[in-house]
Amino acid sequence: MSPKLLFEAGPVMVLLLLVSAVAISVFIERLLHYHRAQINSPEFLNGVRNVLKRENLVEALSICEATPGPVPRLVKTAILNHERGRDGVREALEEAGLLEVPRLEEKLNLLATVAQISPLMGLLGTVLGFIRVFSEIQERGLNAHPDLLARGVWEALICTAFGLALAIPSYAGYNYLVSRVNSIVLDMEKASTEILNIVSNLPMSKVQ
Repeated sequence: MSPKLLFEAGPVMVLLLLVSAVAISVFIERLLHYHRAQINSPEFLNGVRNVLKRENLVEALSICEATPGPVPRLVKTAILNHERGRDGVREALEEAGLLEVPRLEEKLNLLATVAQISPLMGLLGTVLGFIRVFSEIQERGLNAHPDLLARGVWEALICTAFGLALAIPSYAGYNYLVSRVNSIVLDMEKASTEILNIVSNLPMSKVQ
C-alpha cells in the first residue's frame, strides 16, 4: 500500500495517521516510564533495611532519592513519617499510594480511546468515500468510467482497513501496559507492608 494511496483515501485517513502517531508515542513513552519505575523491590528493601538497622536515616533517605520509581518514594514517605507510629505511617503510605497510582495510569485512557474510536473513524472515512464516489458518478452520468467506481471503492475501504489495523495493536498495547501497572502496584503494596514493619521498629527520634 503506497503512501500516495493512503493520502488519497481522504481527510479521515490523514486523521487516522495522526492518531496512529499519537498512539505509538504514548505506548513508547509509557513503556519506558514503567521500565524505569519497576525496580528490584526485594533487593532495594534489603539495602534500606540494612542501613536502617544502623539507624542511619539520612543514608536511607539518600538511597530512596537516588532510586527512581514509586516504591522508593513510598519507602521515603514511611521513613519520614516513622515518628507518627505504625498507624500514622500506614496512613501516610495510603495517601502516597493514592498519588502514585494516577501517575502510573496517566495517558492510558488516551491509548484506550484510540483503540475504541479507530474502527469508527475508519468506517466514517469509508462512508465519506462512498458518498464522494457516487456523487462523481451522478455528475458524470453515462460517461462515468467503471474504473472510477472501482478506484473510489478501493480508496474508501482503505479507511476501514487502516482503522481496524490501528485499533487491534492499540488495544493489545493498552492491555499490556495495564498489566505492567498492575505489577508495579503489587510491588508497591508488598513494599508498603514490608517498610511498615521495618520503620515500626525504629526509635522514635527525629531525622537529622
